[in-house]
Amino acid sequence: MNTSRLVAMLAGVASALVLVPANARDDRMTFPVADAMTTDAARSALSSEIRMFFGDAAHPAVERSFGIFTSNKKTNAVGKSDKLACEWAFLSAMKSFQERAVREGGNAVINIRSIYKGKLLTSVTDYECGAGNIMVGVTFKGEVVKLDK
Repeated sequence: MNTSRLVAMLAGVASALVLVPANARDDRMTFPVADAMTTDAARSALSSEIRMFFGDAAHPAVERSFGIFTSNKKTNAVGKSDKLACEWAFLSAMKSFQERAVREGGNAVINIRSIYKGKLLTSVTDYECGAGNIMVGVTFKGEVVKLDK
């Protein structure tokens, strides 16, 4: 096959690929907080010294607030179930909150809420995760505080 014919064939294939619409995935899912918090990875990565309270869960009195912070984490979902990938992103976000609490002098993060495309989910039991074709992500807001013991 001559070079000009090969170039023309490759150009035709490339233009056909460009014209095929991409099937972008953007799924919104909810998963149980308890499932993510009780994985072996969570038990080994999260500190029991920094307590986490989701939604409007009851907690001891706040001695001092250090502010409301956001944690936005993503992870590769290739070869993983949505639930497993979302749990990894969740764990990364919770670890980030705990590190923030330590830096600020707090001992807890309260009122942890999921955010998906600007909409808050306040739940004691569930969190939201967004899944695309190759990535998943979670975003949370939470208040870093020092609780009365």
